[in-house]
Amino acid sequence: MKTMKNWLLSGLLFLIASTVFSQGKITGTITDGQSPLPGANVAIKGASASASTGFDGKFTIDSNVNSGQLIISYIGFANQTIDFSTSGNGTTNLGNIVLISNSNELNEIVVKSSVVDIAKDRKTPVAVSTIKASEIQQKLGTQEFPEILKNTPSVYAVKGGGGFGDSRISIRGFSQNNIAVMINGVPVNDMETSAVYWSNWAGLSDVTSAMQVQRGLGSSKLAIASVGGTINVVTKSSDRKEGGSIGSSFGNANYLKTQASYSTGKLDNGLSASILYSHTQGDGYVDGTDFEGDNYFIALGYATKNNKHDIQFTFTGAPQWHNQRNSSITIAQYQKYGTDEDPNTRYNSDWGYLNGEKFNMTRNYYHKPVGSINWDYNINETSKLSTVVYGSWGRGGGSRGTGGVRGLTYTADAFRTANGLVDFDKIQAYNSGQTVNISGVDRTRTTIPDVDGKYQNSADIGRKGAGTTASPYVYNSTSGISQISSINSHDWYGGVINFDKKFTQNLTWDIGLDARTYTGIHYQNLNNLLGADEYFDNYDVNNPNRILTNTYTLSPSGNPFVNAKKGDKINFNNDGKVNWYGLFTQLEYSKDNLTAFIQGAISQQGFKRVDYFKYKTTDPLSSTDYENILGGNVKGGVNYNINEQHNVFANAGYYSKQPFFNAVYPGQASIVNPYLVNEKIMSVEGGYGFRSKIFTANVNVYYTTWDDRNLRINDSNTTGNPGGYFDFTGINETHMGVEFEGNSKVTDKFKVNGMFSFGNWEYSGNANSTLYNNSNAELSKSFLYLDKVKVGDAAQMTASLGASYEVLKRVTLDANYNYNNNLYAAISPDKFTKEDNKGSLELPSYGLVDAGFSYKMLVGDKKDKSVNFRINVNNVFDKVYIAESRSNFFADDNLPVASGELAGSKGTYASNGQIYDGIATVNQVFFGFGRTWNFTLNYDF
Repeated sequence: MKTMKNWLLSGLLFLIASTVFSQGKITGTITDGQSPLPGANVAIKGASASASTGFDGKFTIDSNVNSGQLIISYIGFANQTIDFSTSGNGTTNLGNIVLISNSNELNEIVVKSSVVDIAKDRKTPVAVSTIKASEIQQKLGTQEFPEILKNTPSVYAVKGGGGFGDSRISIRGFSQNNIAVMINGVPVNDMETSAVYWSNWAGLSDVTSAMQVQRGLGSSKLAIASVGGTINVVTKSSDRKEGGSIGSSFGNANYLKTQASYSTGKLDNGLSASILYSHTQGDGYVDGTDFEGDNYFIALGYATKNNKHDIQFTFTGAPQWHNQRNSSITIAQYQKYGTDEDPNTRYNSDWGYLNGEKFNMTRNYYHKPVGSINWDYNINETSKLSTVVYGSWGRGGGSRGTGGVRGLTYTADAFRTANGLVDFDKIQAYNSGQTVNISGVDRTRTTIPDVDGKYQNSADIGRKGAGTTASPYVYNSTSGISQISSINSHDWYGGVINFDKKFTQNLTWDIGLDARTYTGIHYQNLNNLLGADEYFDNYDVNNPNRILTNTYTLSPSGNPFVNAKKGDKINFNNDGKVNWYGLFTQLEYSKDNLTAFIQGAISQQGFKRVDYFKYKTTDPLSSTDYENILGGNVKGGVNYNINEQHNVFANAGYYSKQPFFNAVYPGQASIVNPYLVNEKIMSVEGGYGFRSKIFTANVNVYYTTWDDRNLRINDSNTTGNPGGYFDFTGINETHMGVEFEGNSKVTDKFKVNGMFSFGNWEYSGNANSTLYNNSNAELSKSFLYLDKVKVGDAAQMTASLGASYEVLKRVTLDANYNYNNNLYAAISPDKFTKEDNKGSLELPSYGLVDAGFSYKMLVGDKKDKSVNFRINVNNVFDKVYIAESRSNFFADDNLPVASGELAGSKGTYASNGQIYDGIATVNQVFFGFGRTWNFTLNYDF
């Protein structure tokens, strides 16, 4: 018995000792979703055991308990808690653990594809800011999508004429034509002009997971036009967590938006799906800018169980129409229909009433669906292949007025009511043969004698030619005014393939191919004869003297694949074809606290012009050969993490950038520009970053030169040359500056953010310009003295300060002040033909305050659903400000004089009291919006 007791006691002691001294092991790999995170801290909750990840992100930690929780932390990322269990002395592998950033970087998103070039905090050596989906959904309200970036350093976002989606953005003084916009790794800049029309992407804010702005050359591996920067938009994927949302928003100017979405989450069989639909409509803040748009998004996905293959299909589009404010308006006109002290900033000279209903001569209508298939193939632990193929089918255009009455276009005062609206009833009456009073004289239109007495419109504004010295034009009485559209449709197909290979834990190599083919379809068609019987067109040399009566709708087609070339065409009809082939490669080294990369890309762009009107079909110029132009870039950078708080980086690069299509074939002709050269961009940049638990900050300095720039702008002299434009060659620019961005978590409830940027952007050297009329005929050439002139159209000094405070649980108030200074007008070529010019006109600085209120109410049995309330007020204090100017008249400029009068005899604009806020009232400007507001209610489930 005693022996048995000893055995039992010994066994019990052995079990106790085994329990006390046994140590299971826990292993895993910590990543940010793409790359390992060396130095991450791993600790067992309630115990002293801890470990750090190695250079490969892997860790091993011993545990004296069979189950518990690991606490994983890493600066710049949210802490994560992982449950674990071990068995005896065995090893438990937790696999890959992905940490989510909590700094001013990507959140709520894991980027799987190596096609999408997302910059990583404290690793990628570029200046970067990231806007999270939650902030976009909360604060965008009735603003345009790019306006969410206005509190980002060196970014200037304005609303243009104020129509729905007519906003524009610049980064470091470079227009959005020279900013690469990428959606899920797919470039979306127009392949002929590199333009981005935000109205085509009106629903993008609904489906965005995160938007990242990389200022400067950026981290994209493609040979793209990222002169000023790159905007990377990553949309929601099909495999986001299961759930949905229903919401509505309403605001000023009868703004109304409704939206619904649902995602299945990733199912057991690897399939997933996500859908979204929204509808938006309103009257527009600017008079006469009514709009209506829809947005749809479909995402389907499949992932194999071993995660070797992940396939995502997305199809999204946003058919819309919106009335616009396109005509240049002087400050004096805003004052005329308001007061000298309180100009009518909402005034729009393009609209009025026709037969008792609103009618706007200028309307944009478009549907640009984009479909893509992303395939990510994890070949093995060190190799990955990412592929995306895509297609885009743009259909639509923009309307305007054409023709005239006795030399007067529809914008003339003779066709205005007392409150400044266009009297379309008067135009219709004259067009149909009724007698109307024009400039104090009764006028009656006459018919065309040889066309059976019809009232026939055309592009003719009604001037026959030279008359007397006192009256240099003889006016005819047969012309009329019509509404026509310029169609800018396209078919676009492309693909990007990227192979990612890890040679070692420290060295990664990427190589890939970027191929695209594009056909731009350009012509005009007839929308409204405004009372006339027919339209005469003599611009088609293959079918002259055509009489047309068919008119076409100003609404986008719901069919994304509708025939883009169907119907009668007037004035011009041509295709622009662009082929793009690019090869890129990148080598990245990462070890300890050092990350470095070098990247190179080469591309060939081929430009072909097909003209169906200007040249006989037998003329070789009716269909040119492809003009192939090589370009490319090389860039590199290095980031060094001094410690867990401090890092520094530097990058440099050189671009040889192909010119735009209209520089290859200037003047809308099929003759290749004999002075064609690539644009050349050189940039160097340095930066410093600081990270702590309560404060993050980034400081950047940059220097960029841009030589041999090609540029086209509209002629602001709409009376003397309506629809005309300037082509520039030989423009050189230098952009340099400093940027700061910081965020502080003062307490768990109180957060502060701010930014400051100061730039010095100037033209360096002189340039040449060629003036064309709206028929693309050359009118004149000029030499422009631009050296040291300030680059306009963007504020060179910007700053913002914002704060949010959670006053009660899930009840938050926030406000932001945005300041813009050193804002210059766009260059007006006629002001720079003399060496002693006054430079660019500086506009008054301005500051705006935005504010918001949010409340999130948890509902449901498990409180896992929510009802979200949000109120936004933009420009809280209803500040009146000039956002941009198309002309450069100074207050001390002399008023124009008639023939025979002495220059300066009438005095200056200032001496005649023709100034507003220090600016001559003859300048053509767009004011920014006054106070706007919206209220949003969402149910998330």
